[in-house]
Formats: sequence, C-alpha cells, structure tokens
Amino acid sequence: MCGIVGIYLKNPALGPRLGELFEPMLVAMTGRGPDSAGFAVYGTVLEPGVLKLNLQCLHEGYAWQMLADALGKTFDAELTLTRNDNTATLILKADEPSLRAYLRDQHPDVSLLSAGRSIEIYKEIGLPQKIASQFSLTAMQGSHVIGHTRMATESTVTIEGSHPFSSGLDVCLVHNGSFSNHNRLREQLRREGIEFQTENDTEVAAGYLTWRLREGDDLKTALHHALDDLDGFYTLTIGTRDGFAVVRDPIGCKPAILAETDDYVAIASEYQALAHLPGIEGAKLWEPEPATVYTWSHQAA
Repeated sequence: MCGIVGIYLKNPALGPRLGELFEPMLVAMTGRGPDSAGFAVYGTVLEPGVLKLNLQCLHEGYAWQMLADALGKTFDAELTLTRNDNTATLILKADEPSLRAYLRDQHPDVSLLSAGRSIEIYKEIGLPQKIASQFSLTAMQGSHVIGHTRMATESTVTIEGSHPFSSGLDVCLVHNGSFSNHNRLREQLRREGIEFQTENDTEVAAGYLTWRLREGDDLKTALHHALDDLDGFYTLTIGTRDGFAVVRDPIGCKPAILAETDDYVAIASEYQALAHLPGIEGAKLWEPEPATVYTWSHQAA
C-alpha cells in the first residue's frame, strides 16, 4: 500500500508553520504504512558551494564529533555540526562527489541520507507519529516537504528500505507502487556514475532523475522521460531545491489527490490527510491524470 504526502508553500509567510501543517498529513497515512516513515524538508537555501549533509548511523552513541573533525581535516573546511536523534547534519564547503566517496570508503557504517544546499531527510522504523515526534517535525520550517509511510509487503522492515530516497544534490523522491525494470535500469545508471546504497527500487527512480537532471533536463522534462523509461505502477512525488512535482504512470492505478489554493499545493494518497489544512474547503481538488506531469517552482512563482 504505502502512503504519500507532500505540501509546497506558495505563500512564504507559512514557512514557519511548515512542520505544523505537515505532521498531521504524515500521521494520517499510518493505516497505509505503519512499518516506517520518513520525510524530506526543504529549508533555508545555503550559499553556492556550501553543502548540507544529512547522515544517519544506527550505532548508539556514534562519535559524530570525531567524524566532523575528520571531514574538516580531510577537506580543509570549517563545518557546523548539529544532532537530531540518530542523525547528524553537517554544513561545510566541499565537493559533493568527493564527500560521497570519502564517506563510502572511510565511514561505511554511516548512511548519507541527503546532500544539497537546502534538503534534510529523516526516516526511521516505526509508526509515523513516533517518527514525527522523534525528529521534532512540528518545529521544522521551510518552503516544502514530502513524506512517505511504508507498508513493507515485499521485504523486511528496515530503515534502508524507507523513503524518501535521494541520490543527487537536493533531489529526492517518494513512491507508491513498484517498478518492473529496476534491476536493469540500476545497472545502466551505475555505468553513468550513479551510486546506490540500497536494493530498493525507489532509489533507482531517484537515481534516474538525478541522471536526467545532470544531463541537462529540467524537472518536467526529466519526468516525461521517466514515463518512457520507468515500467510499472506508481505515483511519484519529487522534491528539488526550487520545486515540487507529481506524476502517475500511464494507467494511474495508485491513488492520489491534489489540493491547490493561493497559499499551497498539497498531495496525499487519501483526502483525509488534507482535511485539516487551512482553506481546504475552498481548494481546487482533483485526481492527477495518468501520464501527466505536474510541477510547481519558486522560479515560476
């Protein structure tokens, strides 16, 4: 089953309330995904050349400060370290591919959840309410957020299998459905230099979008290519530093509903996740059409 939720704020004045508005959306999807949950928040955009890394380690008492010191020495960079339960956020000036390679080779017990100038990903095993509280979701601010609740029908319940997935700068994706050609596509993308940390098919879709964006596509063009290259049944919600997008496969069998007002655009697998939003009674509500790409961006606003 799984549940998808997301909200993109068209009105910047709502930014301080992003987490407050989003948490009930995530919790409302508990019935569709009680095994694990996660979310990607797009907050303050850092200056060019500065990266924000969100890292996770399941070893209790992991020495994050030692890792931060090692990164600072290796990349000759000053950095900021903040903690949030079993994750850490590091901000520093460094080259992203070199950072990924260093963490993969020198700290294989640490997972790189996201990297970029804006994005922060948090995910964990358990009920959505537990995870929202664990990471203080209601206090988070920003411009947009996408989330997912997972029902692990085809694999064990692990953090590695939880959404969102990110494989490029500020790009992430959540997915309800399944892909039939993900193994073949994974090998093709590896030849293009895309790295994967899990065997999850959703990470392949995230890697595919990262590749298309690297090739020069904008988000809408990349998703039109995805409709040709991703085989299966799916609803996808995608976040980038500047925007937010939704697309369903050509059959459109996975549920989704969109709501739009002058203040926001929101998506959910079920209307109940949208019912608390301000102004929802006057919102434009519709089911996204199959094989149709919907995008919103700060640049277009």
